[in-house]
Amino acid sequence: MKITVIGAGAMGSAIACELIQREVVSQVQVCDARARALQTLQEEVQSPKLRSFQVDGRDPAVLGTILDGSDCVVGSAAPDINPMLAELCLNLGLHFCDLGGNDAVVQQELALDERARERSVWIVPNCGLAPGLVNILCLHGIEQFDAVEAAHLRVGDIPLHPEPPFNFRISWSAEKVIEDYVNPVFLIRDGAVIEDASLSHVEAIHFDAPFGQMEAFCTQGGLSTLTHELEGRLRRLDHKTVRWPGHADQMRFLLGLGFGERRSIDVRTHLTYRDVLVRRMRQRLGGDYEDAVLLRVLVQGVKDGQQRTLVYELTDRYDEGMEMTAMKRCTAIPTATVATLLVEQGGGGAAPPEKVVPRETYLRQITESGLAITTTWYDGHRDVRNPGREPESRGDGESASA
Repeated sequence: MKITVIGAGAMGSAIACELIQREVVSQVQVCDARARALQTLQEEVQSPKLRSFQVDGRDPAVLGTILDGSDCVVGSAAPDINPMLAELCLNLGLHFCDLGGNDAVVQQELALDERARERSVWIVPNCGLAPGLVNILCLHGIEQFDAVEAAHLRVGDIPLHPEPPFNFRISWSAEKVIEDYVNPVFLIRDGAVIEDASLSHVEAIHFDAPFGQMEAFCTQGGLSTLTHELEGRLRRLDHKTVRWPGHADQMRFLLGLGFGERRSIDVRTHLTYRDVLVRRMRQRLGGDYEDAVLLRVLVQGVKDGQQRTLVYELTDRYDEGMEMTAMKRCTAIPTATVATLLVEQGGGGAAPPEKVVPRETYLRQITESGLAITTTWYDGHRDVRNPGREPESRGDGESASA
């Protein structure tokens, strides 16, 4: 199996490393315009399976020659080039998947469904952690019930050694962080999709030591198409990002001052307020650090005539031996799993991974690759903020977090 990764950045290099470790993969090609990024990857991996190409991912003419012969292409560069890459792969008859990150871009890719079916090619966006793994866990959980009441998804990447005043670091992209914090979110309430503000509905949420009490709040982008897909199938659905306490207030203060706006600072410069915020976040909050990914997917419903709660949990920490962040692992492993499954299963179309890959096989391979997801059943309806604690009697069966 030959797979090509577009982008040798933090996530692209992690995906390439994960693919190289898989026996079914015989060759991994990585394309990037930056020679230094490719050289760093070659020095770190040192595998005969790896080949690198210095090429601009926005140049389809040159890229097409390199991609030809691949079984699947993984997009891990700027989200705005994913539609072009999907079109190119469609024309070449190659499967394509990516990390998503922009709902408008994802819709452009999904519009290729009919052509992809005709060519027996898969176009699959949103294959990382969120959206990606959490979406698949959500649907897998829903399938375990006779009737579903609610689903609550919580996930976040946090520094293991938080430093005040921010107690926050950037795991991937400062631009993506800001987009998630300024764009509206979509939730399901009373069975219908509603629009709400990002950085809203802040809740205290408990995780096992050494983390203890964290906070979670609504952000854009974590579910992508899943919210509208589940409209009418359950009463409540929400996704929240997990951070160290106080982060939501800090970001509301900054964005309230206008630092998320795309308005120019002055007529004598092209810089916007957002440009300045992005640059300062990269300088102050970027760089290498040890982290953890905290994930909890809770589904409430009726099974065998009884109210039950199903909880999936994952706590993944920085890998000192591999010098790999938890965020890279939790993005690379799901993405690599989708890429190999697309090749093995055949078929075609354009859809997110939760509608494409066989969930049991996917989750088994995720676990075998090192992401230790636990599954716990509880009697009654438990609260996502602390499902292990006995619920207080509310009389309406609703989670207090909803």
